[in-house]
Amino acid sequence: MSMPRRRIGKTALEVTELGLGGAPLGGFRATIPDADAAALVSASYDAGINLFDTSPYYGYGRSELRFGAALREKPRESYVLSTKIGRILHAQKPGETPPPEFRENGLPGFLPTFDYSYDGVMRSLEHSHLRLGIARIDVALVHDVDFWTTQDRDVLEQRFKQVMDGGFRALDELRRAGIVGAIGVGLNEADMSMRFLKAGDFDCVLLAGRYTLLEQGALAEFMPECVKRNASVILGGPLNSGILAGGDTYNYVAAPPAMMERARRIKAVCDRHKVPLTAAALQFPLAHEAVCSVIPGALSAAEVTDNVAHMRRRIPVDLWAELVREGLLDPAAPVPTQ
Repeated sequence: MSMPRRRIGKTALEVTELGLGGAPLGGFRATIPDADAAALVSASYDAGINLFDTSPYYGYGRSELRFGAALREKPRESYVLSTKIGRILHAQKPGETPPPEFRENGLPGFLPTFDYSYDGVMRSLEHSHLRLGIARIDVALVHDVDFWTTQDRDVLEQRFKQVMDGGFRALDELRRAGIVGAIGVGLNEADMSMRFLKAGDFDCVLLAGRYTLLEQGALAEFMPECVKRNASVILGGPLNSGILAGGDTYNYVAAPPAMMERARRIKAVCDRHKVPLTAAALQFPLAHEAVCSVIPGALSAAEVTDNVAHMRRRIPVDLWAELVREGLLDPAAPVPTQ
């Protein structure tokens, strides 16, 4: 099935407007059996999705292993594969305890160590190739160099410096050699994303959750910077970790009352126009010229099918106008026109 595609920045890579985020395949939101994970990725591919994003962090290797198992027999030119650097997996040592970040506790026997150095990037991508069982990675992203992850300004500064002194040089060399097609960052914060854009020549930013139907904090400064530099935005977390899909989580924890009320009011507007909240949430970011793809995660093949249907649903322009009138959408934000 065909699906509209957009180019990543100045690169030759073209990605579908809907991609698949790989955190759930690592056990982030629920336990997914191997067979169901394979069916989920296959359903995405069969629906016409060509962008698949993963990371060594997701399930400490589990997500990459599952993507590789589902994709490696597909024609390589038929999909775009994205993974990340910043964490290198090592065999669990005696006395080490896995943190409770994933429902499945990650890949048994492995734990991550942060490393954004030149050698760390090269080693990380080599490990990713082996877990995936795929000889080419299209997009390599610097992962989680933000305050969200570190919760410590000094640590954040150290990691930013390590990236720009070493990790970026490795990524740039790989791009110049044609080994990867695009390089970028994958972060939870627009301000740190913009700092990276100004520090180095990046093709894209995978920004999680900061330009959505619920919040448009990235609109004023970050998005124009991306347009100026011809750096594409891959919008991760377009449903703000569930609250825009009718759930009660925001930023992966219980949503505060103010956010729940805002989401309830947005849904009420969608209901008046007979449009599913999730459909409006998935389509909204793509109206901005900087955005090349939205990549929600999924827990099942059925969720993938639903997301594809939401992307194809016609949304009346009056819905967006009402959201602006209700003070629920930044009036400066571009909106879909059909």
